[in-house]
Amino acid sequence: MNNFIPELRQRGLLQDIIPGTEEILGKEMVSAYIGFDPTADSLHIGSMLPIIILMHLQRNGHRPIALVGGATGMIGDPTGKSAERNLLDADTLDKNLKGIQQQLERFLNFDAALPNAAKIVNNYDWFKNYSFLDFIRDAGKHISVNYMMAKDSVQKRLEFGLSFTEFSYQLIQGYDFYHLNKHEGVKLQAGGADQWGNITTGTELIRRMGGSDVYAFTCPLLKKADGGKFGKTEGGNVWLDRNKTSPYVFYQFWLNVSDEDAKNFIKIFTFIPMEEIETLITEHEAAPHTRILQKRLAEEITTMVHSKEDLVFAQKATEILFGKATKEALMTLNEQQLLEIMDGVPQVRYDKATLTEGLDPVTYFAESGIFPSKGEARKMLTAGGVSMNKEKIQDIESKITAADLLNDKYILFQKGKKQYYLGIFE
Repeated sequence: MNNFIPELRQRGLLQDIIPGTEEILGKEMVSAYIGFDPTADSLHIGSMLPIIILMHLQRNGHRPIALVGGATGMIGDPTGKSAERNLLDADTLDKNLKGIQQQLERFLNFDAALPNAAKIVNNYDWFKNYSFLDFIRDAGKHISVNYMMAKDSVQKRLEFGLSFTEFSYQLIQGYDFYHLNKHEGVKLQAGGADQWGNITTGTELIRRMGGSDVYAFTCPLLKKADGGKFGKTEGGNVWLDRNKTSPYVFYQFWLNVSDEDAKNFIKIFTFIPMEEIETLITEHEAAPHTRILQKRLAEEITTMVHSKEDLVFAQKATEILFGKATKEALMTLNEQQLLEIMDGVPQVRYDKATLTEGLDPVTYFAESGIFPSKGEARKMLTAGGVSMNKEKIQDIESKITAADLLNDKYILFQKGKKQYYLGIFE
């Protein structure tokens, strides 16, 4: 068994830790858990940090347990929130739990033959038949209101108002730790820094209810170098589900992070040895325009979350849109792949029948709104600033015909260096 805490420190993945944690990790196989919020049927890249921690645990000979909060999802964790969230019904929770379980199976080894096989548990399983009276008798009497009120997560919400439902959250999460300690031999809980109060309530409850010695550590909350919220884009969350965020868009997210964020994220979200990372950082700083760090980061995490094949496609798609790819490369894409790459590109619909006789590009660009007028379109075409399917339109008198269609329906137009439009002819 390995104590991997020094590596977490090196990678910037450690904030708070209970004394004795490193010693127990170096001495025996430790069962450890992290909780996941089931408010959606997919995890997002904000969930990658706890997933990475569980992967570190298993890689170092320890037993990772992912707790999906079916019961706590019905209540809502007040931590870091200024308003009470909507509660989830049983059907929605069941759907979300199944989606999350499928995703976790990609990152952790659940083979029962392994001594440290990963396991997924749902706290609804031990709370569903536990009466309120029994709970407050068994657990509630051990934790004082004064103790609960002192937690930062409670103090920060008092000015906005805090329901009893949310106030009870830390006691319920604390009981999760107690239950897992008693029934699964769990001795360690990990989580984000904002969970420290809830985690230590669990350690206190276990101590008072006669459980074994337990330990914990937290990771810093992730923020971007510019202070922005990690994992959010203009389109919302970056999901792990390919149907919510395509592998290409996922790859692009990591490829476009800032230099400072790339230096941080490549330590956190990959298992590249630290010596190699330091070499990559040195090479990047010598030639930042090559974006060595961003490319390696995007490669590693896209392969981890999706597949090598998805990475290859994402790289190919990036070359098509931002590199010097040819029309032939564009023509190798099927309709689904083409639309995946063009996600977010403005779409321009036009009557397919106009292609039979050949469509005048000046007229098309003006009527479709790609250019504000025929004069502007003619001026840009004459200057060689317009491309069709990755080839410059050389002759202003040429026609757009059905032979130019990709997948019998689409044409990719580009004006200038970065403005793309997907022509859809139906």
